[in-house]
Amino acid sequence: MTINPDLQGRSYPAAEVYDVGREKIREFARAVKATHPAHFDVDAARALGHGDLVAPPTFAIIVAQRADAQLIEDPESGIDFSRVVHADQRFVHHRPIVAGDRLVAELHVDGVRAMGGGAMITTRSEIFALAGSPASNASGGDPETGTREAVATTTSSILVRGEGQ
Repeated sequence: MTINPDLQGRSYPAAEVYDVGREKIREFARAVKATHPAHFDVDAARALGHGDLVAPPTFAIIVAQRADAQLIEDPESGIDFSRVVHADQRFVHHRPIVAGDRLVAELHVDGVRAMGGGAMITTRSEIFALAGSPASNASGGDPETGTREAVATTTSSILVRGEGQ
């Protein structure tokens, strides 16, 4: 099956909520060898002005990849994940991710470009903290109105190899 060129411009709504926990932050920090005390010690994070542990910057990939899964699993996409090669990943942070955040991500397909027998697909995940998240409340999130706060934007490019590649 070939990649559906009509994917460009498609959006996938925020679905599953990801609850950021202290131990998830600690485990991720260990895995990526991030050693700053604010990733492990609540007092160290608070001394820097955060309400709880601060996640390493690349922690946003966890939420972004959950959003990407909607595209990969979409039968209309034509994507065979066994043929996917990750090409690029970028992060723009609007504020730190902290323990207690409740995050969701909307996925946008920004580009589909045929390349030989395959295609390069560029996606953008807009990650938001739901109202009720500690940092969101501190910066004006309103649990009564269900507002959400922009946390990060991730941009990813994948190459879907064609047959014989």
